[in-house]
Amino acid sequence: MNKFPIQPQGALLTESFEPAAANGLINRRQLLSLGLKSATIAGSASMLSSTTSAQSAALEIPAWSKTPGPGSSDYGSPSSFTNAKRMAGNPNPLYPGGGASRSPLHQLQGSITPSGLHFERHHAGTPAINPAGHKLVINGLVNRPLSFDYEDLLQYPMISRVHFLECSGNSGALFGDDAPDGSAQSIHGLVSCSEWTGIKLSSLLEEAGISSSATWVSAVGADAASMGRSLPIDKALDDVMLALFQNGEPLRPEQGYPMRLFVPGWEGNVSVKWLTQLKVTNAPSQFRDETSKYTDTLKNRKSRQFTFPMDVKSIITSPSGQMKLSRQGLYELTGIAWSGGGRITQVEVSADGGKTWAMAEIDSQLGEKALARFRIPWNWNGGEAVLQSRATDSSGIIQPTRDALVAAKNQINYRPFYHYNAIQSWAVNRNGEVSNVYA
Repeated sequence: MNKFPIQPQGALLTESFEPAAANGLINRRQLLSLGLKSATIAGSASMLSSTTSAQSAALEIPAWSKTPGPGSSDYGSPSSFTNAKRMAGNPNPLYPGGGASRSPLHQLQGSITPSGLHFERHHAGTPAINPAGHKLVINGLVNRPLSFDYEDLLQYPMISRVHFLECSGNSGALFGDDAPDGSAQSIHGLVSCSEWTGIKLSSLLEEAGISSSATWVSAVGADAASMGRSLPIDKALDDVMLALFQNGEPLRPEQGYPMRLFVPGWEGNVSVKWLTQLKVTNAPSQFRDETSKYTDTLKNRKSRQFTFPMDVKSIITSPSGQMKLSRQGLYELTGIAWSGGGRITQVEVSADGGKTWAMAEIDSQLGEKALARFRIPWNWNGGEAVLQSRATDSSGIIQPTRDALVAAKNQINYRPFYHYNAIQSWAVNRNGEVSNVYA
């Protein structure tokens, strides 16, 4: 098991803590008002006595402070002492280039995912596209078909927005009858959040002149799978963008360089990467990935299509599955919440499997349809616990329990798995080991 990252913590005056709910959850604002001295103890950090002489308190200068290091570089890299990496899926010889890489949610903080750790999902690998030879065509039910080079698009006025992106298959393993032994990364790591910069799709479509009979836009990628999805025209004219940059730099190849569609709040598969065609139509194109995939088979043998929005969801990322608490004492529970329906307005946390709930503090949220970081202190007494989080969005939608979600889906089977957003339960045993459970 991975070791839970230790921070300065541990209660000195536990009797002073104001409980926010049962089983050790604490009012965060009251805790902060106590100050560092009251809330921490020696042992998690080395503390020097005020009576220690200056000579004995002198710190030894480490080697890295005595010798100049390497000079500047043309592109930065993470520290060699960090180990945050994506978790790549196993290659399948019957599915060349297909698969996914999952973000290390349990090792991240804040709301923005670094570009190099943003999850990936491919259907035929990552094409090496030379932008000088790539074109975007807009045709179909338009008055004036258009063709753009990459350099043409760079001349257009751009906007920047922070949004999450989530694969609709994220967390899908939790539809199974048995709770998988997984981590926040392996179960939920197909979600990330970035600042996306590009051109409003409505500007390009209006320039082409949309026919009055147009109701859909079909987007096709330049990868070997010719990945295609259909998008209702109303959404295309609303908040969709042609993204050219991610977190301030040109899109990385695995994120669709030189250009991708970005559809805020909707399942990631609709945000077609390596975009090469936008065809305006009067009906969905029924691509392979909206018929044989990304549909839900119901018990009456019909299939539900075009369930685009990603529902309100949250998970505790630390502590989470396959971590271990090293000792009793004060910990900070932290996690992320998001919704395709707008902003996260509140996140509640439980340490007793949903019997009692406390309001977590939303630490950061950078706009609508973006990840929100939440935090709450928890004093673990060494006993068993079940940690849960429950989010509510600006539409008033509350994250459901697993039982409620499975019943509402009304599916005949759970393969493939799409749109799972139920409350996540992490069990903590008396040894401090954290595991995924159904509760």
